[in-house]
Amino acid sequence: MSVILLKNISTTYQGEKKPAIHDINLMVERGEFLCVVGPNGAGKTTLLETIVGCLKPVRGEVKVLGFNMASDGVKVRRKIGYTPQDFMAEPDEPYKALDVVLMGRFGKIGLLRGISREDVEKALKVMEMLDIHGLADKPIGKLSGGQQQKVMIARALAKEPEILLLDEPLSNLDYDSRMKISELLGEISRRQCITTLVVAHNPEHLLQFCQRVIVVSEGKIISDISSGELEREEAVRALAPSLKVELR
Repeated sequence: MSVILLKNISTTYQGEKKPAIHDINLMVERGEFLCVVGPNGAGKTTLLETIVGCLKPVRGEVKVLGFNMASDGVKVRRKIGYTPQDFMAEPDEPYKALDVVLMGRFGKIGLLRGISREDVEKALKVMEMLDIHGLADKPIGKLSGGQQQKVMIARALAKEPEILLLDEPLSNLDYDSRMKISELLGEISRRQCITTLVVAHNPEHLLQFCQRVIVVSEGKIISDISSGELEREEAVRALAPSLKVELR
């Protein structure tokens, strides 16, 4: 059974006539690590938002973990760790970084159960993996864009999800951080068999860890490149000029 299954999906933003994505068909198996690439405005973010249920497709069917997202989305989202694109907290946001990471635990334990010491320990462990445990008591709004990005990744991981959907998780990070987090995501996906989809405008750090590269252009999937078919980085570089994908 596919963990993620999209059949003939078209999604249109409110007030728009032209679908942001159209005629999308995609199957993702358990434990697969996919990188979704393409130029700005190609439909990458819309694809993730449709899978997680933030957007409702105007046509087609989305199934996640065997459930139809149209009817069972609330239940399924408890098993999905999701980071949106370009998250930035308000400067006066009172929540501390640890508080934000612990919000991910509510997706695991539910809203009615209070946060336990075990929950705090798990949140701090994830923060340590991302080298942000020293920021636990810092207000989220006072952190840099890169630090906030790491906090959001930690929140998604603290949920202990079956599926990770990450939209441009490396965009505000320096070179070393992008490399380290790419390695971490690849290792977590492999060891814990977490199905992972990462949207990346610049995917060079992720290519060595993914099993498939999905290329999106003008709202359609135009290529689905598996590691068994060709060498990943060379394939994406070959496609980059026509897609205007930025690679170093």
